[in-house]
Amino acid sequence: MELRKLLGDRVVERLASSQRFAALTGAGVSAESGVATFRDPNGLWAQFRPEELASMEGFLSNPERVWQWYQYRRHVIERVRPNPAHRALAELETLVPEMTLITQNVDRLHQRAGSTRVLELHGNLEENHCADCGLPYCDRISDESPPRCPACGGLVRPSVVWFGEMLPADVLQEAERTARRAEVFLVVGTSAEVYPAAALPFLAWQHGATIIEVNPTPTPVSAIAHASIREKAGSALPALVELIAAVRTTDGMGQTTLRRR
Repeated sequence: MELRKLLGDRVVERLASSQRFAALTGAGVSAESGVATFRDPNGLWAQFRPEELASMEGFLSNPERVWQWYQYRRHVIERVRPNPAHRALAELETLVPEMTLITQNVDRLHQRAGSTRVLELHGNLEENHCADCGLPYCDRISDESPPRCPACGGLVRPSVVWFGEMLPADVLQEAERTARRAEVFLVVGTSAEVYPAAALPFLAWQHGATIIEVNPTPTPVSAIAHASIREKAGSALPALVELIAAVRTTDGMGQTTLRRR
């Protein structure tokens, strides 16, 4: 079905006239670049439960194993590239007055694609900090074992959110503010089952946003979505952004209006 017909006139009009866009992205977006999820580990890592590799308890019981797991993930991410979904979201930022990207992914592929306003709910794999005092650690690291903090001697850990940990309060607050203000809210490549991230589309919907879901299979968001595109993000988002570019035009006052065909 043609995308414009699938979305419907009311959704297309919102795409044409809205000033504030936001998107929530999940593991499905990164998977198309070859980044495996915790549900799909490779090789020797498949024998471990996620909690053994991504929790403070797992880290304290075997720091070397957890550190080597994250070094493995970092090396995987170094080899992959942003895919068309990442690039489409970066392009969308150039088409609308305000575009905020909220991601559950830790690979920073959105930034590598060119997105500049990104809220990382679960942290990122590029950075490290002391598990005891919180001091950022920027020195060289090895693949074998975590370094020690130069300030307190504590173990250095990846700056990602582990199981049982709270999301960064400032990032979550900004994500919630973004959801409340959004006029169009995209939900892309996520199961929408992990909270508090999964609550953001519903918060946006409660405040009047048009919800567009992009996912091959239904999710809890499907019940409130004004439109659901049942495709992978890599094929759906370029077409969606192309449509947004086609229907938007700017008048002399900087306001967007629907471009009639």
